[in-house]
Amino acid sequence: MGLFKNINFEKLTSGLAKTRSAIINRISEAVTGKVKLDEEIFHELEEILITSDMGVELSAEIIEDVKKKLVIESVRNEETIYKVMQKSLTNILTESILSDVYEPEYEKFKPFIILVVGVNGAGKTTTVGKMAHNFNQAGKKVIIGAADTFRAAANEQLEVWAQRAKVSIVQKSGGVDPSSVVYETIKKAIDEKIDIVLIDTAGRLHTKSNLMDELTKIKRVIKKLLDYAPNDIFLVVDGSTGQNAIHQAKAFSKSVGLTGLIITKLDGTAKGGIVFQIAKELKLKIPYIGVGEGIDDLQNFDKSLFVKSLVQID
Repeated sequence: MGLFKNINFEKLTSGLAKTRSAIINRISEAVTGKVKLDEEIFHELEEILITSDMGVELSAEIIEDVKKKLVIESVRNEETIYKVMQKSLTNILTESILSDVYEPEYEKFKPFIILVVGVNGAGKTTTVGKMAHNFNQAGKKVIIGAADTFRAAANEQLEVWAQRAKVSIVQKSGGVDPSSVVYETIKKAIDEKIDIVLIDTAGRLHTKSNLMDELTKIKRVIKKLLDYAPNDIFLVVDGSTGQNAIHQAKAFSKSVGLTGLIITKLDGTAKGGIVFQIAKELKLKIPYIGVGEGIDDLQNFDKSLFVKSLVQID
């Protein structure tokens, strides 16, 4: 049986409104009233994509692809541009993110362990809580390990989210070794036949080697208990940070071997184009994107719907 998928196109479109407006409105302004699509207009379209944070090289690649696709179109107008751009953007995600909507192999691996990492302020702790809610909605038994033991507020925040998501949590007083929390959480998950374990870790700068080493220790502790785990290691990145998100991903991947990225706060930025750049450059799966602050606003990432929400005309 497939896992519950949190996909709401109306919420997705609403959450991406700033990026959508930045792309659609500006393309409309560039094209409306023009007799023909000349190089000047294509240059303007490329600038529009760049300012949405798709990056210079990728934006140029998309525009070249749009030009090629427009050759076979009998009518070359605003609507046609949206149609061919939608195809180009979908192709980028399809080529870069091979997996479909995220569905962990919770039947094959029990418990299924997800380690969540990231820098301070990216929305990591709230993302763990929202993930727990999604899995609980799917009827899965979930436990959270509060391995951010250095920040008391993080434990308190996560406890609130665990209560909202109606899942159990393992936490200890501040200052203890986070690996001990991880150990206790997984032991409990094994004993109680829990389906999914979510491990929240302390926010850390990707440039601090000693903090990154701590993550490798946590990973070793997990593997001692379950040789197949962790099953997934997700980096939570703030979608508004642009290129820095890519730098973070490279550093964390080198240290602990990421399997995917969760991109948050896309509702608060007009630069949602970073999703395409991340996908193209890193080729990691994107299981979820955050498009709001509510408990239901961490949505499963669906490639086609994401593109549709950005460039399909009303």
